[in-house]
Amino acid sequence: MRTSGDRILTSHAGSLPRPDDLIEANRQREAGKADEAEFQEALRRSVADVVRRQKEAGIAVPGDGEYGKSMGHKVNYRAWWSYSFQRLGGLKVAGLGLYDFPVRRSSPGNVVLSSFGDRRDRLRFAAAYADPESGVSTGPRTTDWPVCVGPLTYTGQAAIAADIANFKAALAANDISEGFMTSIGPGSASRIGNEHYRSDEEFVFACAEAMREEYKAIVDAGLILQIDDPAIAENFDQINPEPSVEDYRKFTMPRVEALNHALRGLPQDRIRFHLCWGSWHGPHTTDIAMRDIVEVMLKIDAGAYSFEAGNVRHEHEWAVWKETRLPDDKLILPGVVSHATNVVEHPELVAERIGRFARLVGRERVIASTDCGLGGRVHRDIAWAKLEMLAQGASIASRRLWQ
Repeated sequence: MRTSGDRILTSHAGSLPRPDDLIEANRQREAGKADEAEFQEALRRSVADVVRRQKEAGIAVPGDGEYGKSMGHKVNYRAWWSYSFQRLGGLKVAGLGLYDFPVRRSSPGNVVLSSFGDRRDRLRFAAAYADPESGVSTGPRTTDWPVCVGPLTYTGQAAIAADIANFKAALAANDISEGFMTSIGPGSASRIGNEHYRSDEEFVFACAEAMREEYKAIVDAGLILQIDDPAIAENFDQINPEPSVEDYRKFTMPRVEALNHALRGLPQDRIRFHLCWGSWHGPHTTDIAMRDIVEVMLKIDAGAYSFEAGNVRHEHEWAVWKETRLPDDKLILPGVVSHATNVVEHPELVAERIGRFARLVGRERVIASTDCGLGGRVHRDIAWAKLEMLAQGASIASRRLWQ
């Protein structure tokens, strides 16, 4: 994994806005009206284009935009998660929506994970979440959520092979040496119904074992693997009543252990982990504090850690690194532009944010990134402007840090 040896490198959290033709191609495919060869060609072109645009914007370590995870709808809020339903065997459609799903499972820490509709943030601001004009939204009320009814297996070999081939071709065409690809972590993949495994922990480990095949394919292809597992921090809001920090850590550690089990034997310097509190546009007043989850995050066997640090709920938490020791062989990718606002950050502000982290952990161990995925959260023009400001801010920070 590249480090910021002579300048602050830039990357992002994964999802980027899909072009209209790819959205339409996905819609036609889901409706059974698309020729598969034509769809794959449209996907290949789109991945090539999104990598080119990232290079032009100044992104040093690009991703594939998660385009291979695209669904038919335009906003595509949950493709980072729902794509796994198409790559796991042992599932069946439940006929319920995400917010109708009775997700209640006892776990270590004397807590119970409640349904998505019972999130404490949603209950506290129920009127705002229910008002379509408020701007507060967790995304569309996705239907047809799956339930595990048999042994989990990985069935996405063809899909991940196509994703890898498309991305590597795009990197080569743009003369880019390193790129990253995202994959869902077991703590988040397992947030569906379970009618087969005897316990929540057994189900999480089964998800880990199944998804390991995808993790290994990405690393073996010479790409950087990014694990997306927001459940590690986000589940705190989904436990009602609010648990103690100690109980939440006990609840979370089996998910960390399952992820480490899935990553066993894979080189840590090819893996980065993305922590977030959920990318939805909402108040987020019930997020767990970074100081209370950072040590749990650092127990994950990754070489770099990506986390939200640019939005108004978490920007102040840069100070956590005054007391938290980052292991010598690790990097951080703090979010210095945010998916949570349409305001495009000024490059001077971006540089200031980068400088805070560089002074605490060392300039060579900071890669400037985004809070979370930009696809579906801000307009595409705003998303690309944010990436450009990210690169400009990193350039300013580099001049100051390497005077």
